[in-house]
Amino acid sequence: MASAPVYRTEDIRRIEAEAFARTPPEPLMERAGLAAAECLRERLGGGQRVLLLAGPGNNGGDAFVAARHLRQWWIDTRVVFTGTADRLPADAKLAFEAWQAAGGTVTADWPADFAPDVVADGLFGIGLRRPLDERHAALVARLASSGADIVALDVPSGLHADTGQALGPTVRADVTLTFLALKPGLLTLDGPDQCGEIRVAALGLDAEAMVPAAGHVVDAGCVRAALPRRRRNAHKGHFGDVGIVGGAPGMAGAAWLAGRAALQLGAGRVFVGTLDAEAPRLDTRFPELMLRLAAEIPALDRLTALVVGPGLGQSPAALDVLEASLAQAVPLVLDADALNLVAQQEALAVALRGRSMPTLITPHPAEAGRLLRATTAEVQADRLRAALRLAADFGALVVLKGAGSVCAAPGGAWWINTTGNPGMAGAGMGDVLAGMLGALLAQGAPAQDALLAAVHLHGLAGDAVGRHHGGLLGVLASEVAGAARIEANRLLYGGPEIPVA
Repeated sequence: MASAPVYRTEDIRRIEAEAFARTPPEPLMERAGLAAAECLRERLGGGQRVLLLAGPGNNGGDAFVAARHLRQWWIDTRVVFTGTADRLPADAKLAFEAWQAAGGTVTADWPADFAPDVVADGLFGIGLRRPLDERHAALVARLASSGADIVALDVPSGLHADTGQALGPTVRADVTLTFLALKPGLLTLDGPDQCGEIRVAALGLDAEAMVPAAGHVVDAGCVRAALPRRRRNAHKGHFGDVGIVGGAPGMAGAAWLAGRAALQLGAGRVFVGTLDAEAPRLDTRFPELMLRLAAEIPALDRLTALVVGPGLGQSPAALDVLEASLAQAVPLVLDADALNLVAQQEALAVALRGRSMPTLITPHPAEAGRLLRATTAEVQADRLRAALRLAADFGALVVLKGAGSVCAAPGGAWWINTTGNPGMAGAGMGDVLAGMLGALLAQGAPAQDALLAAVHLHGLAGDAVGRHHGGLLGVLASEVAGAARIEANRLLYGGPEIPVA
């Protein structure tokens, strides 16, 4: 089954326009309001009181339709309306009039005599592009202190639907019921913190049949695509040789973490080269790793994937080994200081753009900013745009790491990953991801499949470790590498989950 599509606002508007152009027009507001009412009724549980916050636009119209259905179901329903009836869009005005005709009334402020069990946020939808004004910010603050269950209609008010940026005071919902399809802002940056559980109400339309989506959610199907079940008649040569380059003095552990992750995700052989000449030449925990000096790795003639960056540093020796690696005709993963060196050295950037073999780059926001000659804040302000710019500029597949990691391809396709957790904000996590990417590439996965599978599996593994420990403190990169092996085997072979501690 195809993964869920994700649409930016301009494409949602195209879907809406096509629906309205049909004969007869599709009654999208009526369907959205009914879906909202059903969600609110479900969230009530044993409660009986619903408050709907209706804004001055079409999001407010959805709230009026929902209120009308709730009243018809004999649920105690109140509406706070922050707009003016004669300035509502046409459909929203009809919804307001239908609410009044059904006996409903509105108030301008939060009712002092009403303690709602559930509140619907219908203030602003996908069109919001600036911080809430004082009046609406005060309503959001009152909502946060109400103790009620909160359902956001389409997008939590205050959240940018395309970027996930909380523009100022923003509703923090327990459930977000989004209409037609997912939006990127729900899934990345601040979106995951503000949206709670996300549900999609398609409103009777097949969005992808109307407007093909450039964006999708990364799902478990990509893991199965990148790692097919193994044949019984197999040997280590079938699963590739990974070279890992990094490990400046004091940083050998980063390269070892990447190498261990590559082993545990099934690479046939893994060579780890460190710039630290004094680093041990045996990993006693993983003696299967073949340890070398960094300069030896690019010259190995049997590599099927190369990873450069974990613990690399920015010394002249690091620059030399990166130059040698960019010249190799194998799939290449660039991480950490390999990216910082590319940002500093135009000759490296030219070599990267000129590669004929697949290249995958894995920046965090600060590294992405250096590559784009932008600030970290500018990258975070529109993570999707930044990832797409990197992919186009360098001709590489990109994962912009962070909450809701964004993957992008040079041709303009993009994906958002929803696995992972803040417990993974710790040392070595990127090294493990880089090693996992190397393992998948070495085993012959197409570069795009490898990227999506590794990013998704990395997050799944972090989630599994968090469950095992009962929380998100102390999630270690070394644990995530082992958990990724268990999660991959679970998806491919039906193996057990990591047990809860």
